[in-house]
Amino acid sequence: MSEDDPSAVTEGAATGNGGARRTSRGAVMFRALRYRNFQLFFGGQLISLIGTWMDTIAEAWLVYRLTGSSLMLGTVAFAGQIPVFLLAPLGGMVADRLDRRKVVIATQTSSMILAGILAALTLSGRVKVWEVAALASSMGVVNAFDIPARQAFLVEMVGREDLMNAIALNSSMFNGARVIGPAIAGILVAYIGEGWCFFANSVSYIAVIAGLLMMRIEPRAIEEHLTSAIDHIAEGFRFVHSTAPIWALLLLLGLVSLVAMPYSVLMPVFAAKILHGNAQTLGELMGATGIGALTGALVLASRTGLKGLSHWVANSCAGFGLALILFSFSHWRIISIVLLVPAGFSMMVQMASSNTLIQAMVPDRLRGRTMAVYSMMFMGMAPVGSFLAGAIADRIGAQWTVALGGIGALAGAFFFSRKLPQLRVEARELILAQATAGGEPAGNMTSRALEVQPPQVAKNSPVASKQV
Repeated sequence: MSEDDPSAVTEGAATGNGGARRTSRGAVMFRALRYRNFQLFFGGQLISLIGTWMDTIAEAWLVYRLTGSSLMLGTVAFAGQIPVFLLAPLGGMVADRLDRRKVVIATQTSSMILAGILAALTLSGRVKVWEVAALASSMGVVNAFDIPARQAFLVEMVGREDLMNAIALNSSMFNGARVIGPAIAGILVAYIGEGWCFFANSVSYIAVIAGLLMMRIEPRAIEEHLTSAIDHIAEGFRFVHSTAPIWALLLLLGLVSLVAMPYSVLMPVFAAKILHGNAQTLGELMGATGIGALTGALVLASRTGLKGLSHWVANSCAGFGLALILFSFSHWRIISIVLLVPAGFSMMVQMASSNTLIQAMVPDRLRGRTMAVYSMMFMGMAPVGSFLAGAIADRIGAQWTVALGGIGALAGAFFFSRKLPQLRVEARELILAQATAGGEPAGNMTSRALEVQPPQVAKNSPVASKQV
């Protein structure tokens, strides 16, 4: 049995032997790691993302320590994320026109340099809030090019047949780092300060850059474009807007990014004022979110088809909103930590499921531009939400701000569930068309691939059964 034969894994899962079944189940969950290129990517990104999460926690704590302001937390987050919203279309165009691996190498190198500058300023004791905001904004510009290219690059590492698993494992890596990074950052910030977290993040980029340089990627056929860059970008927007299932998924993701995901910006306020803790408490809260998100990513990695995945999007969105509402009114550290686990689980399931469904429906020549719109909705709406969350929290408090975000997520889940029956037919046709174009057997892309059942969010949510 060849390790490069995807069917071998699937067939093994059907064996009657209990031990063999456990082995094949593990093989199914981690099947994308059979590819050498993805192994290099996975290992390098894991190290780099631990550094990134250390940087995120340390930066939030540094801003709050320097200003004591919820508004400034939201402002710095806005500065770091708004470039993604403004420049992601350009990043998507670059990802479709150029070698995606080279684009990612360039963006990762730029991120390493920016993290090093922040480390030097902080360790010298001369750092100012405006400098943190300026560097965060510069990192946002880099991310506007990095995210579309990196997301579109996944299919070149593993192929269409294992793309869903690669997306899930990529998400599990991201959230595994979220568990480790904040815990380390909380300890380092408490004992030796934020600067060393920034330094560690800068050094961590060496791992991912080395992995990218070691890859052996077959040259991708790139179309010769006779149109202007603006027309090329506009083509991507027209495709997304005219494709109802993709547009609905992106609208829901944009809503949640705007009203619910900015809860993380207010975590320093919860850690310091509501739970009366310190940087270590902040690390514990963010780590709990990471544990839930890691669990959600691994659950998705164990799936081998798309059946019912759109229903998971609706349920997880509702579960995220419910968990945030409950968390917002907790004054007990342990309960707050516990409630952030299902919040992280739900957030990850919605994000990764939406990513998987969109990539299953989009043709490769439009992949970079479509993922640019995904980036705009996922990260690009977050800065507006972060700024609003900081401003609203200054008026009505962090707890009510997070609760309102949870209510918004519940409303979005309700309306998305109502629209699902109308979207099912077109989504199924798109998935089958792309599976055929990519040479993928349609065995897992059956006519029930996006089968929608009547919405039962409160009762059957995979998150609800784990929390309340």
